[in-house]
Amino acid sequence: MTEKELNIKFREYSSIDELPKEDQELAHAAIEAMKGSYAPYSHFNVGAALRLGNGLIVKGANQENNAYPSGLCAERTAMFWAGANYPDEDMVSIAIAGGKEGKIEEAPATPCGSCRQVMAQYQLKSGRPMSVIMIGSRQIWKFDRVDDILPLIFDSI
Repeated sequence: MTEKELNIKFREYSSIDELPKEDQELAHAAIEAMKGSYAPYSHFNVGAALRLGNGLIVKGANQENNAYPSGLCAERTAMFWAGANYPDEDMVSIAIAGGKEGKIEEAPATPCGSCRQVMAQYQLKSGRPMSVIMIGSRQIWKFDRVDDILPLIFDSI
């Protein structure tokens, strides 16, 4: 038997103002995207902003449904819309913000496992890393690639 260890590196910022300008723009777009959330059940609004290789920013927001599996997370609404409308553009970076009543949660908003796998698929498709920015009011985490938030990515097909 061999014991191995996975290490994850990320940067932590205390405010959006500490982020590089391009990431600040994406973070603000994710916060703005929260306004498009339809969350009558959880009351938790999530916004995502995705930067494409051509510089365009695409936004998405969580959409709930009383048949719970029929809703969709903010990250996937943004990625699927971008994939359908800009199929030849790489997805370079995604920022995620979440909270209630227009107020961002203190802890960074983290994507669910399904969203992480979709991010991994688009990162694999582009052949380049997609950075992930998770926004909270007291701290912001930036990961350089999806692999850091989803080790051992499913890519066996």
